[in-house]
Amino acid sequence: MPVPRRCQSRSAPGQCRLGQTRPTGAYATITLLFRAVARSWGELLGDGRPDVESGEQRAGLFSRLRDSLGRSRRALTQELAAATFDPGDTASWERLEEALIAGDVGVPATAELVRRLEARGDLASLNEALAEEVAELFGDPPRIDLAGEPSVVLVVGVNGTGKTTTIGKLAYRLREHGHSVVVAAADTFRAAAEEQLGIWAERAGAEFVEGERGGDPAAVAYDAIDRARRDGRDVVVVDTAGRLHTQTNLMEELAKVRRVITSRAEGAPHETLLVVDAATGQNAVQQARLFKDAVGVTGVALTKLDGSAKGGVAIPIAYELGLPVKLIGVGETLEDLRPFDAQDFARALVAG
Repeated sequence: MPVPRRCQSRSAPGQCRLGQTRPTGAYATITLLFRAVARSWGELLGDGRPDVESGEQRAGLFSRLRDSLGRSRRALTQELAAATFDPGDTASWERLEEALIAGDVGVPATAELVRRLEARGDLASLNEALAEEVAELFGDPPRIDLAGEPSVVLVVGVNGTGKTTTIGKLAYRLREHGHSVVVAAADTFRAAAEEQLGIWAERAGAEFVEGERGGDPAAVAYDAIDRARRDGRDVVVVDTAGRLHTQTNLMEELAKVRRVITSRAEGAPHETLLVVDAATGQNAVQQARLFKDAVGVTGVALTKLDGSAKGGVAIPIAYELGLPVKLIGVGETLEDLRPFDAQDFARALVAG
């Protein structure tokens, strides 16, 4: 499925041919200086506190990320590796477009990446150039907003995405960085979710608030914010349901939880994190679009990259929907939830 470009060798009269006329300017001279270590939790949380892990440990995380994205990288680059890329050859550009779309990068992001690559003056290394442009699409490094008193983080997403474990791991890291945390089990419809979240809260050293089975999720969020104020806790992380009888019911329930949170804490929720499973590919983009419209998502946690060949889906989530990817999950342990580093991700995805 080729993406229309400004320059096509088989284009109509008046259009330029690849290799004949190329734009010049900023994109022709972009050079990214990749960081020596992955982005830290202190940077993501904006607290300036040093991470417990050493710089050497953080630098070694790239190898783990590269391994986790191995299937995605092979799916994305195997077509490109089959033949030498020739910037003057339309077939080469079409192979690139098809590989990007097949890798779940999506049509709009693919078109933009191709436009930027065409505008560069040097494509001696296609994979390195592509990694640079992918990293640029993600924009400035985001932060998790913890400006409230207490700060309220609302976590949404469909069942099976790893939402509960992501909350537990995030609570653990928040505690590690000096925050006192209340975890609220507002998914009152699924018993396993409450039990699992309670275990994670205990591991993280966080207070745990739950309600009656099948009770009002908004009431649990309400109680958790009151508990935080009473006990002097500075962050409330609220789990929510991922499946009700219909999609409409789910979004209405989440909107109600959000309204209650807003009424109980000024500016809340200060952060609304959507957890999506990378393995679902373009379905993840659709989920992100729906949740963004319903509850005002401010950031995305992308999970299960280690078992997926669809890691490229992070690109359209950021580029098409304007949602910053803030967290990335590459495994089951506490250390496998990481701040998203666009440069490391781009290198691991397309440059290896």
